Amino acid sequence: MNTNQRDAARVAWRNIWRNRSRSLVIVASVGIGLWAGIFLIAFYNGMIRQRIRSAIDREVSHLQVHHPRFSDDHDLRYHLGDAGAILGRLRSDPGVLVAAPRIVAHGMVSTAAGSAGVVINGVDPALEARLTLLSAKVAEGAYFTAGGRQEVIVGLRLARKLRLALHRKLVLTVSDRQGSLSSAAFRVAGIYRTPNTPYDEANLFIRLPDAAALCAMADSVNELAVLLHRDEAADSLAAVLSAAFPTAEVKAWKDLAPEMQVLVATTGSMLYVFMGVILLALGFGIVNTMLMAVLERTREIGMLLALGMSRPRVFGMVLLETFLLVMAGCPAGIAAALATVALTGRQGIDFSVFSRALESFGWETRVHPQLASGDLRRIVLLVILTALVAALLPARRAFRLRPADAMRK
Repeated sequence: MNTNQRDAARVAWRNIWRNRSRSLVIVASVGIGLWAGIFLIAFYNGMIRQRIRSAIDREVSHLQVHHPRFSDDHDLRYHLGDAGAILGRLRSDPGVLVAAPRIVAHGMVSTAAGSAGVVINGVDPALEARLTLLSAKVAEGAYFTAGGRQEVIVGLRLARKLRLALHRKLVLTVSDRQGSLSSAAFRVAGIYRTPNTPYDEANLFIRLPDAAALCAMADSVNELAVLLHRDEAADSLAAVLSAAFPTAEVKAWKDLAPEMQVLVATTGSMLYVFMGVILLALGFGIVNTMLMAVLERTREIGMLLALGMSRPRVFGMVLLETFLLVMAGCPAGIAAALATVALTGRQGIDFSVFSRALESFGWETRVHPQLASGDLRRIVLLVILTALVAALLPARRAFRLRPADAMRK
């Protein structure tokens, strides 16, 4: 920076504090705007990541392997013929946390109180406890008692709908692998609950051998669910498995739960709207303040122009003053935002008062805000850009002043 530039910066900084109250208003506005923008992004990041984490850990896992035609109508005829080979390949992969076989069938559950369509999940209890933490979600009763047979774990929402209690009997009916109707009676061993009430209402769990007998699939399964150590490895492993087993269909969680991608896109759009409102308010505040500063100094600016200061330099002086004001407000706003995100990210924000509404959409009732890499940098750049764009109008007004007219005011 040369001597003239240092002098201009010094003059601009001095001009800012000629009216301390007005300058402090802008500094506070920038700080509050930064705090609001950073915290808002962290809050939405926390919501989205928790929903995705819940979908992976409790519902769809990282990967699922099926017969290519199984997804069309979930017909039990479309089972995995090479499930054993695929399981062996998965369990030998160091990136795989757990791989579990399942029999999944769409059927009907009937009780004395009524009936409902459900998804019947035949699972290995030990593997399912690691895959979806089903054992930890049991709110009443037990998780598949040792040596028990014909036991079923139902969701709390389904239990309330069909007036089911522990140890009560229900009847499951499916169209088996041969296309015949098959029914069997089961006893309720436990009632589970997740933050996703539609999932609880639609899914129940029985042992894999019981499902095989019900569906006439003693020698096969129709789904392999896979949980990985890292979310980022899902797509690459799906591609490897698809190449190694071309007769199977391998889907990553993004394809299994496409609503998650819609959610991310929709929430991202909403976030831009909210940020736009914050930045618009900040921009109007800066325009108003800097216009007042230029109007108050009309005579002074006219004298500077008369003494030989170039119009571009006057224009740049107003922009520099705005930039310095913004930079004065940035540290406080960033510090407050980071402190708020750290505190709420550790403790979480409790929305249990809205639990019924949130759980109907599968959301957690406690949100832990978190910042992604690059979020802070983007917000600071947006605030600075907004401030400089807002300063163009006051700077233009100063640029167009005529020295003779300005000194007469």
